[in-house]
Amino acid sequence: MAWSSLVAALPRDGWLLFGTRAVRLFAYGALSVVLVLYLAAVGLSEAQIGLLLTLTLIGDTLISLWLTTVADRLGRRRMLIVGAALMCFAGVLFLLTRSFGWLLLTATIGVISPSGGEIGPFLAIEQASLSQTVGDARRTGVFAWYNLLGSVATATGALAGGRLAQALAGPGQEALAGYRAVFVVYAGLGVLLALIFWRLSPATEALSAAGGIGTTGVVHRWFGLHKSRGIVLRLSSLFALDAFVGGFIVQSLVAYWFYVRFGLDLATLGAIFFGANLLAGLSALAAASIAARIGLINTMVFTHIPSNVLLMLVPLMPTAWLAIAVLLVRYSISQMDVPTRQSYTMAVVDADERAAAAGVTGVARTVGASLAPVFAGLLLGHAALLAMPFFIAGGLKIVYDLTLYRLFRAVRPPEERAGS
Repeated sequence: MAWSSLVAALPRDGWLLFGTRAVRLFAYGALSVVLVLYLAAVGLSEAQIGLLLTLTLIGDTLISLWLTTVADRLGRRRMLIVGAALMCFAGVLFLLTRSFGWLLLTATIGVISPSGGEIGPFLAIEQASLSQTVGDARRTGVFAWYNLLGSVATATGALAGGRLAQALAGPGQEALAGYRAVFVVYAGLGVLLALIFWRLSPATEALSAAGGIGTTGVVHRWFGLHKSRGIVLRLSSLFALDAFVGGFIVQSLVAYWFYVRFGLDLATLGAIFFGANLLAGLSALAAASIAARIGLINTMVFTHIPSNVLLMLVPLMPTAWLAIAVLLVRYSISQMDVPTRQSYTMAVVDADERAAAAGVTGVARTVGASLAPVFAGLLLGHAALLAMPFFIAGGLKIVYDLTLYRLFRAVRPPEERAGS
């Protein structure tokens, strides 16, 4: 979809949702570069950091499950504002304490993104609202631009977060001043996010079974799912596997790996992930045109496998710049499955189940991802095992790709059935 087509396709609410995506991912990207370094600076061990990241994801899972599966009934805008408040809460509490116990509690209750990617209830509810505003033919293209914007915002946030922390950091304990400045920005952007969500119109709320806008009149079972629950549960199990192994290489841990392995500074790490996320966003944009030719499932699988081969090559590189080059090439094709996965999920469920379907599959991904950092932290604590997270993630992601293709290649979305 060209930019001019996007401008014609999106109403005011769509642009507001694009704006919230940009604000949120900028905050996530800025925090991801310094999060693990901050935790290490306040005295946490690698094992404690892994445990905290795991509990962060578990807490976000439980909150997201509740907010997304009731959003169609209690109000999507209302649940988005609650999520933004929890994001602000997490930023403030991380500023105020160094206690491992309090940090664990804050990470569990609040919304913190260790990876720089989406976390919390936002993505699922926004996807449902965006799908409601555009037709089937434009859905994948809109999602591609939505993901490109998110990747650019994450990249810009990573660059800004790294540079801000580097500029304010001093020797020894003074480095904490730079890290804390990023948490101030994070909390402030949570407030801005809530203000933008407040401006959404009732048109973003759920469609009733009769096709009108409303939040009642639909029979909700199985976390808001009814007719589509079988396919959603099968997709969720596969997405959980993909996210579990992806949890071994979340952006915070990869940044820490480059720091330990090659001694790169914060500004350099920020620049690396600026480039990586920018390339990821461009790859997501390319996915729409590829999917129009070969289909959503084929695009998800046949672009994901080579990106995972490249992932396993990163720790085999003998120098920092070769490792960075391979990582950037990997990112240039790594996100083609994201808008296609999101579009496919929205396409194969009923309109009144979209927020719940996106929420359940998103929560499945978060559950999977939440189990991995505790193991990754243990691996990163041993020099001999430093490369293992890359090998585990790349290998098992290929298993996910092949299984997804086998189970879902015959389940086609409406726009592909219409074109056959």
